[in-house]
Amino acid sequence: MAPSGDLMGAAEDLADQFLRVTKRYLPHLAHLCLISTFLEDGIRMWFQWNEQRDYINMSWGCGIILATLFVLINMSGQLVGCILVLARKFVPYACFGLFGIIFMQTVAYSILWDLKFLMRNLALGGGLLLLLAESRSEGKSMFAGVPTVDDISPRQYMQLGGRLLLVLMFMTLLHFELSAFTGPLVPLDSPL
Repeated sequence: MAPSGDLMGAAEDLADQFLRVTKRYLPHLAHLCLISTFLEDGIRMWFQWNEQRDYINMSWGCGIILATLFVLINMSGQLVGCILVLARKFVPYACFGLFGIIFMQTVAYSILWDLKFLMRNLALGGGLLLLLAESRSEGKSMFAGVPTVDDISPRQYMQLGGRLLLVLMFMTLLHFELSAFTGPLVPLDSPL
């Protein structure tokens, strides 16, 4: 049985070797994961163009032209923002554009009153905050949202906010059962 020091040394060497091989690809993979929802939504809008346009037209009664304009802005804003983030060009502007898309979708699809979708949109905002924080320190960090030890800056607050908002995505997976608390009230001296 090997001593724990040898085991730790071997694990560190293996991790170092893995990072050397993958350090070119991991930031791109992290960016892709953070914007994948926007990318999927933009592509889906391309394939469901008529359904999206008709839904907006029926929901808001705004006419086919304004509904088409909404879908066009929504789809192109998401796809262009994703391309800019993946290309690492104008990332802050792309993030602010995607924040605008989140706001626009929240209003247009009445997401504000649906808790599950609202939490999803807040989690998307958290991912964008992490991208924005990472773009502020492009040369310092290899991973999006991983803090360094020596600097305390607004970037760390953005990272904290982004992480907290990302947790909301997983909160939508929880299904609370309130029936135990909302059942009929029975008096304590009842034969039931």
